[in-house]
Amino acid sequence: MADLRKELRREQVRLPDSSGRRQRRRSLWRVLRRSPLACAGAIIVLIFLIAAVSAEHIAPYPRDASGRDIDLSRQLLSPSHRHLFGTDDLGRDVLSRTVVGTRLSLGLGLAVVCLTAVVGVVLGTLAGYCGGWLDSLIMRVGDILMAIPYMLLVIALVVATGRGLPKMVLAVSLPWWPWYARIVRGEILRIRRSTFIEAARAMGASHLRIVSRHVVPNIVGVVIVQASLQVGRAILAVAALGFLGLGVQPPLVEWGAMVSAGRTYMPTWWWIASFPGLAIFLLGLGFNLLGDGLRDVADPRSMAVR
Repeated sequence: MADLRKELRREQVRLPDSSGRRQRRRSLWRVLRRSPLACAGAIIVLIFLIAAVSAEHIAPYPRDASGRDIDLSRQLLSPSHRHLFGTDDLGRDVLSRTVVGTRLSLGLGLAVVCLTAVVGVVLGTLAGYCGGWLDSLIMRVGDILMAIPYMLLVIALVVATGRGLPKMVLAVSLPWWPWYARIVRGEILRIRRSTFIEAARAMGASHLRIVSRHVVPNIVGVVIVQASLQVGRAILAVAALGFLGLGVQPPLVEWGAMVSAGRTYMPTWWWIASFPGLAIFLLGLGFNLLGDGLRDVADPRSMAVR
């Protein structure tokens, strides 16, 4: 039994994903510092996070974001020192609405990614560890969902379930879990053949203990990297629903709805739709660049080069 415990600890040290966790945490700042693009992505994401947390304090006209302060004398003003992003058709400050809209757009994107990751990790773990008919069932259901165009399925779910923030998050999340499930399943198929898993079984560890203590910790890094790369896509999906009128409804402020409202004023009053669209682009770009940096940290081969 003592030999098995030593073998278990030895194989866990040898496993790249397990042994590199501490080193990757210590090297995160070094990797971001050496990668200008990843550092730029982290700065962009941090700026938007600060804007989301303190939107009411940053926005120059916070009442404009709530729709309670409508002044038609300021209607369709071009960008100036008083209104850096101009005003919309109701005289509301576009900068204030864009800043306040960060909270809802970013929050919905993160909620979608978290829910999708949880469902994907659970189903992927069951498929990879249990195998057999359960693996085939989960993967075939995932194949069906992946065969249907994503946005078409999301729109159908939103129309079927009705409007509302929880329903919209659920509709955007449900068709997305197969991507996470496939990644998690592949990692578990690799890990479960490792010697330290066999040692844990020989020591009498239950399946639940093996999964929770030895399998899941070794896939957390892969899931975090995948999630960071998908936040931008989730924000874009939420904005697309808002653009089509199926997402967030007034008086709530969301970037996709702002772009939809401003598109009728293009190109003369271009700033109404351009600045919310630019915010969507920048936030998605920031998460993609940050995700690339995190992927470098999670990749043992890239760490070996560094």
